[in-house]
Formats: sequence, C-alpha cells, structure tokens
Amino acid sequence: MGLAAGTGEPDDKILAIAERCYAALPADFRRYADNVVITIQDFPDSDTLAHMGCATRWDLLGLYSGIAVGEKESGYVAPAPDRIFLYARPIAAYAKETGERLVDVVRHVLIHEIGHHFGLSDADMERIEAACR
Repeated sequence: MGLAAGTGEPDDKILAIAERCYAALPADFRRYADNVVITIQDFPDSDTLAHMGCATRWDLLGLYSGIAVGEKESGYVAPAPDRIFLYARPIAAYAKETGERLVDVVRHVLIHEIGHHFGLSDADMERIEAACR
C-alpha cells in the first residue's frame, strides 16, 4: 500500500492517522490491500462529486476507485492501481460537527473504502473496525 498526501494541514495529520490505522489492521487484510494506493486530498474533484451525486464538496469523505478483488478475473492486469481517496477537509469537518475523534472518523472511512476493495459487506467492515480499536 502506498500513501500520498496533499499539502499541509489537515492532510499531513490525516495521513499520519491513516498510516497508524492501516498498520493496526489485521495482517491478512493488509496483505490483500498492499497494491492499493491511498491518497489524501483536500476535496473530491467536481467530476467525482457529480458521479457520486453529491450536493456539495463536503458530502464525500472517501472513495474507492478500482475493481474489487472478487471481481477481478484470473490474469487481470490493472491499467492503473486501485486507489482509495480520503478527503481531508470533509473528514475534519465531519469529526468536528459530530464530536467524534478525528482518528475514529479516519479509521472508519479507511476501513470502509478498503472494504470496497474486497467487496465486503457493511457488517464485515464493522467487525474489522471493532477489532482495530
């Protein structure tokens, strides 16, 4: 797994939290996500917002872009790496608005988006998240 951040606060803080959260994931979970690039950006771009049906740029906290592991055929070669985007400003705003700790929001979004990579159910993602607290 690769991690990349935008510039400055809150990107660097969220990157550091994402790195710690990723390291705390079960080894089997991490092993199958090693080819995923995690990118921290301030906001999603306008095309992504339109595609996801978001009313504002604050509505999307994270996004998985790629083909889920279970949907890849044998011998599949990706034209680009699978990516997880964590949107720093909406994540920080959500944490502040709800009173949740920033680390808990980042962990939740990261696990949720990696879960999409695996094609996991929400219940599966909740179990993994509970095990990482």
